[in-house]
Amino acid sequence: MSALGELQKLKGRSAQGKRETKTAYLFLAPWFVGLIVITIGPMLASLYLSFTDYNLIQVPEWIGIDNFTRMIGDERLHGSLEVTFVYVFVSVPLQLALALGLAVLLDRGIRGLAFYRSIFYLPSLLGSSVAIAVLWRQVFGSEGLLNMLLGNFGITGRGWVSDPSTALSTLITLNVWTFGAPMVIFLAGLRQIPRMYYEAAATEGAGRWRIFRSITLPLLTPIVFFNFVLQLIHAFQSFTQAFIVSGGSGGPSDSTLFYSLYLYQRGFQNFDMGYASAMAWVLLLIIGVFTAINFYASKWWVFYDD
Repeated sequence: MSALGELQKLKGRSAQGKRETKTAYLFLAPWFVGLIVITIGPMLASLYLSFTDYNLIQVPEWIGIDNFTRMIGDERLHGSLEVTFVYVFVSVPLQLALALGLAVLLDRGIRGLAFYRSIFYLPSLLGSSVAIAVLWRQVFGSEGLLNMLLGNFGITGRGWVSDPSTALSTLITLNVWTFGAPMVIFLAGLRQIPRMYYEAAATEGAGRWRIFRSITLPLLTPIVFFNFVLQLIHAFQSFTQAFIVSGGSGGPSDSTLFYSLYLYQRGFQNFDMGYASAMAWVLLLIIGVFTAINFYASKWWVFYDD
């Protein structure tokens, strides 16, 4: 009887497990629908369209790899890649350096830490919004706030967003200004470093710079790596700032023509959706290559506890 009772218990548990599994799948169903309909479906559709000539009106016409070969001779595409690379590889390191520096200062336990953390995090919430992009255009316009401040010191300003030599710098500054999200992550990482390391270093007479270089930075490299990869991907996809600040044109002499902005122009202004889809897959490939390089190189500079 005991063996029979145990068997019945096992059957009951198995039936309960099946019911729980069905319930779990039921609750996950909306997510699966969204994954298929909103993510996987459009991705497969864009992959097909990248091999077609499609203008949003007529039926797509299969042309093979012609869209990809056209990119070789597209001078504006080459220019947009150059602008995007400069934007990414200048703004992201500056943004992370500022975020890390402020995180180290806030980690010292100053008064009103929660207030400062909220204030510094606020630009990250607003930096990609249309309103902030419009405000940024007004600040750096020929009659904007920056020129008004410079005028008080007798300095004649310029149209910072309309000058090809400075237009991209204004967008880099905007991206650096949105340092709040990586700063909060850095601050959380700093709080996880055991205090005993600092106490031991201080006992040995190590200075602040030596402590930062030999203790803080090595133990924080996993967080640096995480923030760098995250912000790199985000910067490659930047669109709103360039679109609003340049009025959707790409700025003077295409100085702020980001790759994503040029993709938008080809797809939704020129109605060359097949070419735009091919550009989207090239962007995915670029992001994937740089992400893979970072993961491969991380074994030489990212240190973990083990």
